[in-house]
Amino acid sequence: MNDAQLLRYSRHILLDEMGVEAQERLLASTALVVGAGGLGSPAALYLASAGVGRILLADGDTVDLTNLQRQVLHRDDRVGLGKAESGRRSLLEMNPEIEVEAIATRLEGDALRAAVARATVVLDCCDNFATRHAVNRACVEAGVPLVSGAAIRFDGQLAVFDTRRADSPCYHCLFPDGQDVEAVRCATMGVFAPLTGIVGTMQAAEALKVAGGFGTPMTGHLLLIDTRTMSIDRIRVPRDPGCPVCGHRPHA
Repeated sequence: MNDAQLLRYSRHILLDEMGVEAQERLLASTALVVGAGGLGSPAALYLASAGVGRILLADGDTVDLTNLQRQVLHRDDRVGLGKAESGRRSLLEMNPEIEVEAIATRLEGDALRAAVARATVVLDCCDNFATRHAVNRACVEAGVPLVSGAAIRFDGQLAVFDTRRADSPCYHCLFPDGQDVEAVRCATMGVFAPLTGIVGTMQAAEALKVAGGFGTPMTGHLLLIDTRTMSIDRIRVPRDPGCPVCGHRPHA
């Protein structure tokens, strides 16, 4: 690190659990953020401010006026602009020393697998089950940790899946693909604006621990957040040995 970086990240470096070593790991890491909306906005902002060296920001949507209630990456004068590009500009305003790549498309197939393979950690900040399962499969195939968040109405969820660990479940273990799960979206159900900030910043915190190699990521647990009462419950998520996505791995 140069002198400017030592100053910029000095409050991290002062933490005994981090120090120069963890900060250097963050600077050398790549985070893929899938979705630049309510969750991706705070998550990406904190990754950028914390010094993650390269951020891949993927979103094929454009900024809409209804987004501005909670999607803090975007501004009123960017309505109509692609979210990935709008986010890229905001992140570089936050920290011009990092690299930010805007991926202005919905990642799928080979493009998704290639993006995941480049990442140190992946943050699932999307809003549909098809993409969540596709991202999970790509992460399992590549052996890349996945930090998954969700927010609807007043309720949020957070989970970390790291199938490099023999005892870790994957997203499919928790929410099997093909189940008759109701797809709820902000456009029809609404969402409490600060909830996306709470879950998104928690995703950033877990991703930073994974990429920086410090602390204890909440791998194999699901956090349930209710902002009506500000209650948080943490439950253990077991690995499904018969999971068709990750069940081929050796047992712990």
